[in-house]
Amino acid sequence: MNPEHQLQSRGLTMPSDVYAPSGAYRPFRRAGQLLFVSGHGPRKADGQYLTGCLASAGDVAAGYAAAQLATLNLLAAVKLAIGDLSKVEAVVKVLGLVNSTHDFKLHPKVIDGCSDTLIQAFGERGEHARSAVGMASLPHGMMVEIEAIFLISD
Repeated sequence: MNPEHQLQSRGLTMPSDVYAPSGAYRPFRRAGQLLFVSGHGPRKADGQYLTGCLASAGDVAAGYAAAQLATLNLLAAVKLAIGDLSKVEAVVKVLGLVNSTHDFKLHPKVIDGCSDTLIQAFGERGEHARSAVGMASLPHGMMVEIEAIFLISD
């Protein structure tokens, strides 16, 4: 099944627009069969971000949802870059950044919102290497930021 249909069957929809970068960089860059996608945040349809600093286990669900939304935004950039998500052969690597207090330790549970979404979209092709780390702050005060590397078929 098409990755977009896989997401839709789970009630998940990618945004139709890719938002402009917040600085002097590209939202993605292709090098051969690799597609490097810049960090994307949990931007809602109204242009606002899910914001906040995660501090306790009670914040994991909100962080998970933010990681899922950031991933849908990231996948919209992938679609813009390659035209069709079915051309993704593999998700190679994910970096998940979590806006959190110094003593928060559940970063992997938060970034599972990204990993689960990629696996739901691509099946085994969505399984990936990953880092999940905490940050003292993120752009726009957003809760999470996700960047990824994809292997693309020609």
